[in-house]
Amino acid sequence: MVYKTFGTCSREIDFDVVDNKLVNVSFKGGCNGNLQGISKLVEGMDIDEVIKRTEGILCGARPTSCPDQLARALKQYKAEH
Repeated sequence: MVYKTFGTCSREIDFDVVDNKLVNVSFKGGCNGNLQGISKLVEGMDIDEVIKRTEGILCGARPTSCPDQLARALKQYKAEH
């Protein structure tokens, strides 16, 4: 799935879900090192656990963050599948 982010430095999150597990996670734009780290940490994790751990994380004064955008992307994925 390709998810267009909003309110963050990253522009897009690409990922796949296999057997409810998150795989092939990559962010476009944003803080490259941090986002590579997030991608590696959530790789293979159950999508409900990723949502639970990342939803609501803020970035400074912004009302969202890249991890929060990932949670929103996964919630959208669940709603569509």
